[in-house]
This record gives sequence, structure tokens and C-alpha cells, in this order.
Amino acid sequence: MQENPHILDDKITFRELVIRLRQWLMVFIRHYRTFLVFVLIGIMLGLLVALVKKPVYHADTTFVLEQSDMAGLGNISGIASMLGLNLGSIGSESGLFKGDNIMELYRSDAMLSNTLLAAFDTSAGGQLLVERFISFHELDEKWEKEVDFDALDFSLNREDFSIQQDSVLREVVKLIRKENLMVDKPDRKLNIIKVTISSKDQPFAKVFNENLVETVNDFYLRTKTKKTAENLRVLQNQADSVRTVLDDKIKDLARFQDNVPNPNPLLQEGMVVSKQLQIDIQAAAAVYEEVVKNLEIAKINHRNNTPLIQIIDKPRYPLEQSEIKILTGIVLGAVFFFILALVWVYLKTMYFRHLKQ
Repeated sequence: MQENPHILDDKITFRELVIRLRQWLMVFIRHYRTFLVFVLIGIMLGLLVALVKKPVYHADTTFVLEQSDMAGLGNISGIASMLGLNLGSIGSESGLFKGDNIMELYRSDAMLSNTLLAAFDTSAGGQLLVERFISFHELDEKWEKEVDFDALDFSLNREDFSIQQDSVLREVVKLIRKENLMVDKPDRKLNIIKVTISSKDQPFAKVFNENLVETVNDFYLRTKTKKTAENLRVLQNQADSVRTVLDDKIKDLARFQDNVPNPNPLLQEGMVVSKQLQIDIQAAAAVYEEVVKNLEIAKINHRNNTPLIQIIDKPRYPLEQSEIKILTGIVLGAVFFFILALVWVYLKTMYFRHLKQ
């Protein structure tokens, strides 16, 4: 049976492979001047980039996300129920700010916008963070055709912002989220979260990082404890109101007894007012006792929800920076342009071998 000649032609021996590699090596050696020119260009460009490119500063804040351990309250809750106490929602822990939820909170438009509207310079009439970002990155020049920055006043209340102000703020938030912000867990098994702001503007990176963490912390505390704080406030008002009623009834009884120091025991009608006041005092005292019990439970619940974040590390000057060193720039430039030279010589050789025939 005759073999297919096309299949035989596609086969290549080890000897032919060595011969082809030797041929290409000779081709590359003949074009050593091309490689030399490309490598020199790469060295000069790498050196130029290393000298011109500004370093990037990294402001890092790490904190522990505190999660209360409510597992041991089961037995306490059972004992409390036997005594007539209802621990209620003390054992129920909200997952609002656990793990990835709080990480997304750091990336949210609301938190980043509020942070940008904070003061960069605390002196009177100082810059806001958003104004510092726009000025340093020259956005006022890049967007001058679309935006009149002279007419924008970011010191106004957010409700008074114009559509153009909101648009600029939204675009700045997108840039920061994309290029400057990183929120992650160094170890997925731990509850330690790291917030990093990277910027070529070292003061901006530090101040923005500190304000962002403070903004999220405040929102975290207010939201996490909103229900418990409201419940505590209502119970405190009830306790104060009942205590006022109880004190008034005690004063009324004392006043009645002062007015009638020696009532006639044969006249029962004269004792009615005194007994009514005593009953009112007992009822008010019982209500006050229950309200105070619930108030103490509410205080425990409220304390259990705060504090919520424990800061470990804060950004301090000088910030950690990443930059292209001169030697690194030279080596990378030389290697990159050497590869470009290989591709150039290969394509040029193949062109003259096949397309010029």
C-alpha cells in the first residue's frame, strides 16, 4: 500500500531541527547591529522612565472586624427566662457588617463621596480632598471643555450640588475606586481587613485613607447600633416618666398625711384617698421595676454592639512607596527591546525568503 507523501513531508528529524536552529542562529548573528541598536534604545527608554516616573505611595490601615461571640448566652437566657427576664435580641447578631459586606462598604459611592468632601487642609478656607485630587491630577485641564470648574463649589451641602458637581464627584469616585483603592483580607481565615490608598500624591494618600476609615467607622457605629440605641432611648424615657409619676404619688401621700395627721378610725371614708394613693404607689413601683429591668437589658445589648472596629496600624510618614529603580528600568528596557529585535529580524527574514521570491 502506497504511503501518503504529504504525511512524509511533514515529518522532521532531529538533525533537520538542529540545522534549522543553526541557520536561524547565524541569521541573528548577522543582524547583531540591529540587536545592538534595539538594546541601546531600550536602555535609554528604561533609564528615562525610571528617572521621570513618579513613585507611588501606599497608605495602609489595618483593623480587626470585631464580631461578638453570643454562643455562651444560651444558658444565661434560659436562667433569665425562669426569673421572668426576657433577653430578647441580645443573642441575635446582625450580619450587616461581616466580612465582605464591610469591604464593599469601603468601595461604595456614598462612603467615597463623603470622604472626598472632607477637608484636606484643616485651616480656614483650606482645600477639600476632591479639590486636591482634581488639582494634582490636572483634571481641571483635561475636562475643561466639558466642565467649568471655576463655577463649582464643593463646600456646599450635598443637597445643594448641581448636576455637574454630582457628575464630577461621581467620576472622581470611579477613578479612585479603579486606580487608588484596594480593600482586602491579608488572610481569608482571619478577621483582619486592610485598606490601602495608592497615589503619587503622598499627603493625599495619607489624609484620604484616614478620612475614609473614620467615615466608614462612624457609619458603621451609627447603623449597627441604630436599633439598640433607639430602644435604649425609648426605655430610658419610659423609666424617667414612670419614676416621675412614682415620685408625685409619694409626695401626694405625704401631703395628705400631713393634712390629716390623725384620721378618725371610725370614719372609713377618710381613709379612701390614702389607700388609693398607696395602691397607685405600689402599681407605679411595679411598673418602674419592670421598666428598669428592660432598661438594663437594653444597655447590655447596646454595649454588646459597640465598639465594632479596632484599628491595628495607621498610615505614618514616610509612606511605603513603589518606584522603578534605575537598574531595574535599564534591565527591563533592554530585555523588552531585545525581544522586539528578535521578532523584527524573524519577520524581516521570513518576508524576504517567501514574499520576495
